[in-house]
Amino acid sequence: MTSGPSSPAAPSGATARIEHGLQFLAAYLVPVLAALLSVWALWSWPDEYPVGDGRPLAFTAMAVDTPRSPAEVLDGLARHTPRTEWDTHLSEHPLWVSLRLAPPDRAPGRVIDFPSRHATAMRCWDGDGLQPLGQIDRSAGPGGDGALRPSRTGFVLTMPQLPAHVLCEARFTGPARFSAIGRSTADLAVLERQFHRDAGWLDGGLLLLALFTLVAGIINRERNYLIFAAWLVINQRMAALSGGWDYQWLGYLVPADWLTPLRQMTVALYSTVTVVLFRFLFGTDLERTGTLAWVRGVLWACLPVLVGGLVLPFALFLPFIWVATALGVCVLGYALAVILVRTRSPVAMWYAASMAIALGASLYEVIAAALGLKGLIGAVNSMTAALASSLLASLAIAEQFRQEHLQRLALQAELQHTFDFLPIGLFTLDTQGQFISANPAAHALVGPGLDVGRTRWDNLFPAHDWAQLQHGDGAEPCVEFETSLAREDGMTRRFLVRAARAGDKIEGTLQDITDKVRAHEHLQFLADHDPLTKVMNRRGVEACLSRGLQRLRRGKPLAVAYLDLDRFKLINDLYGHVAGDAVLQQVCERVQEPLSPHMYLGRIGGDEFLLVMLDTPLHRAETVCRDVLLRLMHEPFTVGDRAFQVRGSIGLIEVSPGASPKDVVATADRACREAKRAHASGLVVYEHGSRAFRDHEAEMQLVERLAAGQNIEGLFLEMQPIVSLRHPHQSLNFEVLLRMHDEHGSRVPTERLIRAGENAGRMSVIDRWVVESTLRWLTEHEARLPQNQFVCLNLSGASLNDERFIEDMYDTLERHRGVAHRLCFEVTESVALNDIANTRRFIDRVRSHGAKVALDDFGAGYTSFSYLKDLPADILKIDGSFIVNMNRHPANVAIVEAIVSLAQNLGMKTIAEWAEDFETVETLAEIGVDFVQGYALSRPVAAQQILAAQSGADFIADARLGDYLNSLPPDDDLANVDWVLGHPEPDTTRQPGQSRSMSG
Repeated sequence: MTSGPSSPAAPSGATARIEHGLQFLAAYLVPVLAALLSVWALWSWPDEYPVGDGRPLAFTAMAVDTPRSPAEVLDGLARHTPRTEWDTHLSEHPLWVSLRLAPPDRAPGRVIDFPSRHATAMRCWDGDGLQPLGQIDRSAGPGGDGALRPSRTGFVLTMPQLPAHVLCEARFTGPARFSAIGRSTADLAVLERQFHRDAGWLDGGLLLLALFTLVAGIINRERNYLIFAAWLVINQRMAALSGGWDYQWLGYLVPADWLTPLRQMTVALYSTVTVVLFRFLFGTDLERTGTLAWVRGVLWACLPVLVGGLVLPFALFLPFIWVATALGVCVLGYALAVILVRTRSPVAMWYAASMAIALGASLYEVIAAALGLKGLIGAVNSMTAALASSLLASLAIAEQFRQEHLQRLALQAELQHTFDFLPIGLFTLDTQGQFISANPAAHALVGPGLDVGRTRWDNLFPAHDWAQLQHGDGAEPCVEFETSLAREDGMTRRFLVRAARAGDKIEGTLQDITDKVRAHEHLQFLADHDPLTKVMNRRGVEACLSRGLQRLRRGKPLAVAYLDLDRFKLINDLYGHVAGDAVLQQVCERVQEPLSPHMYLGRIGGDEFLLVMLDTPLHRAETVCRDVLLRLMHEPFTVGDRAFQVRGSIGLIEVSPGASPKDVVATADRACREAKRAHASGLVVYEHGSRAFRDHEAEMQLVERLAAGQNIEGLFLEMQPIVSLRHPHQSLNFEVLLRMHDEHGSRVPTERLIRAGENAGRMSVIDRWVVESTLRWLTEHEARLPQNQFVCLNLSGASLNDERFIEDMYDTLERHRGVAHRLCFEVTESVALNDIANTRRFIDRVRSHGAKVALDDFGAGYTSFSYLKDLPADILKIDGSFIVNMNRHPANVAIVEAIVSLAQNLGMKTIAEWAEDFETVETLAEIGVDFVQGYALSRPVAAQQILAAQSGADFIADARLGDYLNSLPPDDDLANVDWVLGHPEPDTTRQPGQSRSMSG
């Protein structure tokens, strides 16, 4: 059952019976008795206004079209046959009438009644002596002169003694019918009283009905009722026109010169409003039956009718309105008949009867007036039609009221059913927040705490919700918000409330969204958290870091730590990802143990994590990070019967104001990598303002500059000599090294420049500049470098994988083909092994231009000697880690000796870099290394110093080392000397794996 406000107590049995009895009496018995009494009165009771029939008087008449005097028309009238009626047939010419009265008609107290309602003026004379008896003209005023005066719809001649012969001139407008009735003065008085009673009854009844309909239409905002009210008013004027009292309105006389235009507009408006009422009363039925277009045509035809009522004279307007009425009646009658046949609507039936009577009576009157028929005007006219049609139209409107009422009841029942069975809670509150009604769903959602009529909103829900409900009548009429309710059964539910003002009430809905909220929260958790470890993912970490940066701008400290697990990949490789995932879960549990509520852990890679510590000073963050490292190393992680020891490295930074999230993560990552390389404690801290922090900021600025595509200014080249251990005085070889000055003229560390270029994706641009600058320099100074055999250039892996860079480099080599054979491109071992096929294509293409290729940092990675047979390089450049202090590590000496032997067997030359002292150079010479590069021989020098030297030996500052190199026996292998000094053509005949002669 629907809960609502409590109803009044039911009356007792006796009281209820009395109430129902009186209700039956008032509603049914009284109307029925009044109807029976009315029928009985019409049938048997005497009339309040009994009158005689009157006696029609015979007369002779003729219409003249020129002004005549009474004496001139008497002879003509004598030749006409007497009659009792004369129809003007719309003629407006004066009508002369001669009446010969019998003695009874001349008796004292007798009058002559001229009842024509279309008569506008009349003059009468004594027919024997031509003495004026009186005259009257409606256009001159309401009264008359002499014996003539207005009476009801026409005029009356009243005298103490009527003459034996009466001559009259009458004027008419419209379809007039002239007659003369002899009456007694008593009968005339009764008729006049009856006339005014009928006029007042008709005017008052129709206007009161119109007023009631108008008020009902305004209150209900129903357009059809307003149209019907207008139609009733015009219908009343049509009845007044038919009854002959349209010369007055509400008891006030209409000015005479207004009378004819008002009659025309009354007829035009009656036709128009009738069509409009028909169109909008049956709009739906007309569309359903397909007759709407026809009715619209009639509606458009009403426009010329209205114009004709304004501009046409009355004599022309009447035939025009007759034709328009006849056509309109046909169309509307057809449409109404179709509606009746197809819909059988009671409203249409009553309205059809109403329109049939009104239009039929008007049509009858038009036919009677046009054809001069008798018997139609009088018994059936616009007055009686107005009464009948208004009554029937009222019944149609009442039937429509009834149908709308039934529809409202059905809709109310449907709404009540929906209200009771809708799964969404519906409720109504008063202005004090008390529940007025609530459907069963609302009771089920809220629980037993909801008691309609007693419970207030704030008794169940948070108090601030009521403030939101009260503001529902503001700029946003409907409010929507979420709220929660702790039910009496201990369950906390979430609800979506939608409410709006409805007068002095608040109506709303209550929808349980508990499951939806939980699902959303779960999806939100999945969106921001790693599904494996349940810590935040990269998206969640970025959001948390953004919040920290916002708080940083308000003066709150922020520290960020980058945690990387050391050699965690081995666990996945050796024991599978299941074991690795289990270890990761345990790692996250341990890492989170020392974290405060405002510290957040996020996983941003496979074994990489980020710690965002909001409102945390650096010293406190450093303590937490050391605690995290200790907990990781405190005891092994167990998975099943296996135990895994996991260590970690942390880079901790103090975030400075204005930093971007990307810069923060990159700086922390760099600190972490530094911790992995050089710190046994596993922790590196970048304090704001420290040297390391400033270096990284400078690197980030350089990255932004390179990423923005700005011109790279400040680049220049240095050369480091590469000295031959076979012919130190017969060669001038060197490696080109990239250098850079910042905007202040300070030298930028090359390592920073390379990292920035890699991070900005601009290494190919930098390498392109190096290649073009080197070739241009060699071209300009080729004549000053007679003993130069090769110039080493180091290309990055990013450039070698950039197809556009490779093609541009080939074009550059082609443009500088005269010196291209001097270049020796260094390719690191890791890059070469990444894509052997691509490296082989690069080597072949470069050597086709005469250049050479060296495998750089050989031996530093996971070297596989088998790939050397697939890469026809010219030089092996031994990694410097084997050369530095090699005499202290016999294993390094053995490794270098093996590499040299391998290179010799494959026909390659060798270069040993990082030679820092005399003893190392001596050992390299004994092993058989071909070329040496390092500080023991020379540091990098400017390009001008290379041009000023004759050979690489000129740069050796250590006299002992110079003497030693001079004491070395010369190499008698002329082929080798030719390779160094000559200009070889590429060997395209050797297959992979074959050794080649270095003579070219």
